[in-house]
Amino acid sequence: MESNSVTPEDLLRNISEEDVNFIDLQFTDIAGAVKNITIPVKQLESTLNHGIWFDGSSVEGFARIAESDMYLFPDITTFAILPWLQNDRKTARLICNVYTPDSQPFLGDPRYILSRVIDEAEKMGFIYNTGPELEFFLFKPNPNGKFLPPLPQDSGGYFDQPVDMVATNFWRNVASALGAFGIEAETMHHEVAPGQHEIDFRYSTALKTADNAVTFRSLVKILADQAGLYATFMPKPIRGQSGNGMHVHQSFSYKANGSNAFFDPGDQHGLSKIAKHFIAGQLAHAKGMCAILAPLVNSYKRLVQGYEAPVHISWGRINRSALIRIPRAHSTEATRLELRCPDPSCNPYLALTVMLAAGLDGIKRELPIPEAQEENLYLLAKNNKNSGIDILPGSLNQAIAELEKDTVIKQALGSHLFERFVAAKEIEWEDYRLEVTQWELNRYFPAY
Repeated sequence: MESNSVTPEDLLRNISEEDVNFIDLQFTDIAGAVKNITIPVKQLESTLNHGIWFDGSSVEGFARIAESDMYLFPDITTFAILPWLQNDRKTARLICNVYTPDSQPFLGDPRYILSRVIDEAEKMGFIYNTGPELEFFLFKPNPNGKFLPPLPQDSGGYFDQPVDMVATNFWRNVASALGAFGIEAETMHHEVAPGQHEIDFRYSTALKTADNAVTFRSLVKILADQAGLYATFMPKPIRGQSGNGMHVHQSFSYKANGSNAFFDPGDQHGLSKIAKHFIAGQLAHAKGMCAILAPLVNSYKRLVQGYEAPVHISWGRINRSALIRIPRAHSTEATRLELRCPDPSCNPYLALTVMLAAGLDGIKRELPIPEAQEENLYLLAKNNKNSGIDILPGSLNQAIAELEKDTVIKQALGSHLFERFVAAKEIEWEDYRLEVTQWELNRYFPAY
């Protein structure tokens, strides 16, 4: 079935032909965690027509008890059969939109929040295309069977060929599973740190990309568990090693004709005025959107100098220390921008929301782009040279403060989601602040 022409009748007929027995109805909370309600297939037709009720007060950041009634309505274009549940347990997945009892989109639904900003871009004549690169670690069990402390599955490095069949089989299992969801895997390789991997899938429009990113994280963890391993998208699981990033490639195509709105053959960087204003907008709001793109206390153990994680608010073509990089394109249609600060612990819907809102603000206000930085900014800082370039927040607490000051990002999120996100992150920071860590015990206990 073509996803853009599928009807409820087509879906029900396909499910019957495939002998599906159960349907997983999925959505995400504000943190990006997948929530799931499973129904017998006989309940699907009623769910398509009337939705299915759930208690929103029990979901992170959704609603107070007094306003807890919520309804899930499946997006029928997201139908996929789960490859790990077959025979009499055969199950299909549908991603859902969340509605209130009066049939209005729920203002705390991350998927709706992204759709709202996408609509704004389309009214301006643009289609927002994105391609995230999610890095993850694979850990094997310790002799006691536990996964802590983390024990990397291998000792490989960047682009190393796997030396055993574990990673080889895992890459191919993930690629096959992605295909079952209609997601096209493009490349698979070992990353810099031992046990670290990256599997990239084809770019698409922003909403589909966010759906795919959420699906990717889930299936990687499921397949790792089936292989006796533990997969984590935690930004910095091992001190002294590279962390997990989620670099996001972005481009605009014109809604009218599909051509790349970011390309200009007469520019030295190949960038149009639209692209430059978009970059300027993301740089202007880099601090404000950082808490969304790097949402954990642990995220700021990754965003430090020396590990290719960007901290300087800058852009350039060949500079991997810059926040935004312009990859060399093989064609005009491949012209794009790569934002390098997000990590894969973020909520993909909210991450793309704030990235798009920031870029659109730059276009609306025709913000001037600063000069490109092609020097290694890590070396400038190491040599105590003042580059005059601002840096990202150094902690979750600082990032929250910057988010609270950024009216454009707050407006994109909406007051409901913004207030609940900040409240959750303030609790996380306070809990971390009160924790006595092993580092403190090791450093101070013997001396004092």
